[in-house]
Amino acid sequence: MAYGMFEADQLSRRSLLRGGAMLGVGSALAGFPMGTAAFAQVDSTTWPIIRGKISEYVGGGKVANMVAALGWGQDPFELISQGTLQIDGLTPANADSLYRIYSMTKPITGIATMMLVEDGELTLDTPLAEILPAFANMQVQKEYDGAITEDNLEPANGPITIRQLLTHTAGLGYGIVQTGPIKQAYESNGVSPGQVSRIPIPGIGRAEPAESLEKFADELAKLPLVYQPGTKWSYSVGLDLLGRVIEVVSGMSFDAFLSQRLFQPCGMDSTWFKVPASEVSRFTTNYAIFNGIPLPIDPAAGSIYLDDPAFPFGGAGLVSSPSDYDRFLRMLVGKGEIDGTRVMEASTVEIATSDILPSTADVTGTWVEGQRFGAGGRVTGTAFGWGGAAGTAAFADMESGLRAAMFTQYMPSNAYPIQQDFPRWVLQDLAKMQSDAAAAEAAEAVDPADGAAQPAEANNS
Repeated sequence: MAYGMFEADQLSRRSLLRGGAMLGVGSALAGFPMGTAAFAQVDSTTWPIIRGKISEYVGGGKVANMVAALGWGQDPFELISQGTLQIDGLTPANADSLYRIYSMTKPITGIATMMLVEDGELTLDTPLAEILPAFANMQVQKEYDGAITEDNLEPANGPITIRQLLTHTAGLGYGIVQTGPIKQAYESNGVSPGQVSRIPIPGIGRAEPAESLEKFADELAKLPLVYQPGTKWSYSVGLDLLGRVIEVVSGMSFDAFLSQRLFQPCGMDSTWFKVPASEVSRFTTNYAIFNGIPLPIDPAAGSIYLDDPAFPFGGAGLVSSPSDYDRFLRMLVGKGEIDGTRVMEASTVEIATSDILPSTADVTGTWVEGQRFGAGGRVTGTAFGWGGAAGTAAFADMESGLRAAMFTQYMPSNAYPIQQDFPRWVLQDLAKMQSDAAAAEAAEAVDPADGAAQPAEANNS
């Protein structure tokens, strides 16, 4: 994905809503002796690169605020924050400020789905049609994004599975990705699981989503796939459809399932599909970048997120705080446990955050080329995470226990390279910490009397 300043006439629904470009970090982490113990001899609370970049973006007026939360294992996170909830505002952004996390909802939905796998209600390879029979006889476009006509359709070669829905390999389309007739069909049929603003914005369609998850799933089943199931990674509405799967299998509404099985046990009390009126005072404003200038498109006081959504969008619908999302990451690096509460089994977390792509799926030329995919998030080395359409990004390194998340609010997410650069900033700071730790260790090995390096035994005698 290219990055750069978007002119007004380039602003599109596709560029506004997609938010998956990040995480080239996991394999690079393998080069560092990770964990807090590795940096015990240095001041590892500075994160100078990240601090400098936040100051650059906020001080330069590019964004209203930026908040980073970084932590290790089960230790408290360190907060780096600058700016106010809105440009020229008075309330500073902090760990409890509320952000539209958009596609960072996807890993949450993926983990929720894995809970049902753990319960024995599903397997990764359960056919979707066993749960939603309307998906039993799907048709597939022969020409990608081509006509929706009989001569351009063929039967699916196999069933859609839960694994495919989790990994964007089910062959489903996405209104923010497709450009042909299937895009119009998605919008006409209410297969539009997302929202941006009440304000009419040039280039953004005003398609109304279906009035319920059930209706969304039924309408989606009537439309053809854009790829044969299991053959190609293609960003999709698969995680939104899993919301309906969760409803049917659990017998609970999707949002109630998330609340009872995930948010409450994790202590996430500031994550919702609708921001309560009582919490508007800590809600950020979202901006669109037009000709390099941030303009408000969803002011907090009049946000579309103050209304009930048509249905809970499992792919892009949540609002959360840096503190809350860190608790989600902390549960993951805790192998399913947080603050003494067992939320899910360690083995389930291990599977969910590892490569579960179908062996038949091709990732060539996709956003995840060179990486793999887990339950709703990219897997690079031992890191798992994803980004959001309004500039947010988060990942957890499952081996070292590193938790890292960045929050800000602007669209499109590629107006600035924050999502792409954030993991690099983390690595640059870690490299400095490693260098400082090595220097400190070398200094301790020198006898202060004559400056000569001494064996460790001598230093300890």
